[in-house]
Amino acid sequence: MSATVTLDIPEHIHQRLVSTAEATQRPLNDIILRALQIGSPPPWDDVPPEFQAALAALDRLDDDALWRVARSQRSEAELERYDELLDRNQNSNLTAAEQNELTALRKEAERFMLCKAQATVLLRWRGHSILPEA
Repeated sequence: MSATVTLDIPEHIHQRLVSTAEATQRPLNDIILRALQIGSPPPWDDVPPEFQAALAALDRLDDDALWRVARSQRSEAELERYDELLDRNQNSNLTAAEQNELTALRKEAERFMLCKAQATVLLRWRGHSILPEA
């Protein structure tokens, strides 16, 4: 047995549900029912504005693409350079260019980790079991 309900929802919530339906190739009705059962897709609007567009874009990805984001890793060269600049920064031995590079690397690292976390949460919300890789 079911009931029909007419509900006015904010456009941004509707768009997130539509994006999820498209990405998962499931009917919007199924997505709405799932949202009612377990809550809405995880929010991204409480992160700094500079990262919101990257997180919002994840809503439109299919599950395979989300898995690639969730399992992605930084390159060894990127990690080494970041560590090198951090070490030199502690000793106040950075040039202005290196300080700018460190700032850019820090922001990219934050964006990278937020995207990985959001992709993992979206996959979980879509019903996948999230287990650590062996």
